[in-house]
Amino acid sequence: MKNTTNIAPDQVLDASGLKCPLPVLKAKKALKAMAGGSTLKVIATDPGAMGDFGHFCEATGDALLVADEVDGVLTFVIRKADAT
Repeated sequence: MKNTTNIAPDQVLDASGLKCPLPVLKAKKALKAMAGGSTLKVIATDPGAMGDFGHFCEATGDALLVADEVDGVLTFVIRKADAT
């Protein structure tokens, strides 16, 4: 993944302290309410989230723009797929 910190997300979801699968489930719910092409930044602390978000985006067709980890804090930026 590209480590791009200058992407301004449309919405931020703080899932810090939540264990698998809650960060992905909360992101799924947030993305459902967003328009196609919108971006969601997710902050998580569960190490398993790194693989979970990759699989989630493959399954949904959403784009994982950023997957980064700094000092145990994971940051993801997801662009919601356009409606077909």
